[in-house]
Amino acid sequence: MDFIKEVEGKRAHDHHSTKQLWVSGSVIVGAGPSGLAVGACLKERGIPGLILERANCIASLWQLKTYNRLRLHLPKQFCELPFMPFPANFPTYPTKQHFISYLEDYAKHFDLKPLFNRTVVSAEFDGQCGLWRVKAEGPKNEEIEYLCRWLIVATGENAEAVVPEVDGMDKFVGHVVHTSGYKSGHDFSGKKVLVVGCGNSGMEVCLDLCNYNAHPFLVVRDSVHVLPQEMLGTSTFGLSMRLLKWFPVRWVDQFLLLVSRLLLGDTAQLGLKRPAIGPLELKNTCGKTPVLDVGTLAEIKAGNIKVCPGIKKLSHDGVEFVDGKVEDIDAIIFATGYKSNVPSWLKENAMFSEKDGFPVKPFPDGWKGDNGLYAVGFTKRGLLGTSMDARRIAEDIQHAWEAEAKQFTDSFSYHFADHY
Repeated sequence: MDFIKEVEGKRAHDHHSTKQLWVSGSVIVGAGPSGLAVGACLKERGIPGLILERANCIASLWQLKTYNRLRLHLPKQFCELPFMPFPANFPTYPTKQHFISYLEDYAKHFDLKPLFNRTVVSAEFDGQCGLWRVKAEGPKNEEIEYLCRWLIVATGENAEAVVPEVDGMDKFVGHVVHTSGYKSGHDFSGKKVLVVGCGNSGMEVCLDLCNYNAHPFLVVRDSVHVLPQEMLGTSTFGLSMRLLKWFPVRWVDQFLLLVSRLLLGDTAQLGLKRPAIGPLELKNTCGKTPVLDVGTLAEIKAGNIKVCPGIKKLSHDGVEFVDGKVEDIDAIIFATGYKSNVPSWLKENAMFSEKDGFPVKPFPDGWKGDNGLYAVGFTKRGLLGTSMDARRIAEDIQHAWEAEAKQFTDSFSYHFADHY
């Protein structure tokens, strides 16, 4: 990586043995799909980018923190990263192993070589020198400071697991795990398992538990849209995208709900009440993704999955729900999602919200901040949104890169002519 140079000397007030490295291009924080996508887009434009990753592999969420049966919920053509489609022999909905293989091939194809075991602890813009100072801890707990003109935040929407506080949690003696630590229902066979959260992960974990003869209880606290993964012989997502080219969101929502009612029945009768607004409008306004059913509703209808209201409190071996009912349980799986960790390390309060760690500006304008700061993978629109942001960022940096190169050339030519 000849675009990285060690900075000689130390700042006068720096009493630590912090190694300083100058990066002539951009520093990208995160080697998940977002970091790889923007790295590839920069490479295609001849601009170097250094990717820092806290884990020991690319796509650590997919490789280390997902369950075995996971597949992409959308058809592969909607999940491609820039410049490289999925192999033709991959199924319509690639498995976890397929997707990881695709990402590894992607990194190899574009010669992306992240620095692993580099945890970014702070990043701050230095107005005096016009550079970002990105501090990271290395594998031996050494501190390294990277100086760069452009900083790209690619840590994404799912950086840290979220586990809500539940009354009586400290008393419960059974096994408790977040979906980030769940692999399969094998270890839960024959057990009563409380699954907290009714998004795509919670629904699919319940189905997986059924396949291993466990007895899941699904906690549904809020309203939720459940749609069939496919309708009218095609993917629901793909059909929605085509309809949106011709009709307003509300009309498309009404159509989706009508077909869903015909195919799935009234989900409210199963304890799954729908929100007041449609699934696409809800996604656009709140970022809440509808559940695409892959078989869970059939298990609920068969009585193999019990739908329950919110939790009032836990005991040492059971749960009391808000409706007063009590159940004995052996284990709890929290399918309660993830959150951004950007506010914990980025020393900036204009682009990212301190509250949720997402860009303050809504999609499609949240990708660019001030002083060469960018964000990729925070659109709440999956890998399609990631690819859009990655392309925009690379194009924007290229304009700045070429402008600065021209300014340097013009300055050099002026001084050369003046002296000679």
